[in-house]
Amino acid sequence: MPGREVLPSTLRRSPEKAQRTWEKTHDSAVETYGEGERAHRTAFAAVKHEFEKVGDHWEPKGRKGPSDQQAAGGGPARRAPTAGGVDANAAKEHLLRVARELDVSGRSSMTKPELVKAIQKANDRQTRKARGG
Repeated sequence: MPGREVLPSTLRRSPEKAQRTWEKTHDSAVETYGEGERAHRTAFAAVKHEFEKVGDHWEPKGRKGPSDQQAAGGGPARRAPTAGGVDANAAKEHLLRVARELDVSGRSSMTKPELVKAIQKANDRQTRKARGG
């Protein structure tokens, strides 16, 4: 199934480059692995290399590269928790800016791991709201 037809809603609200990245990677992964979860995970991994999830959409990161421990480790044999699109490898100052944009309360006293979790929760809330839930 072409990537455009199964493009996730968070990417539909994102820049065209993020959409193209997901679509091209998805379509290539479908040729290699077949349609399904693996193709979707591969496409999201490509998006997370250049974009981070902020609220209900994806925005360009300030740098290219893995966004969390799982992305840096690679491969299914080396499972680690993901940060759900949050750029957990970003500087704390960047995470504070994102938390401020998402109006995360108590952000100024949070540690970096706490900020990542709070941003994930805020992203999930906004995504649910944007989907009508």
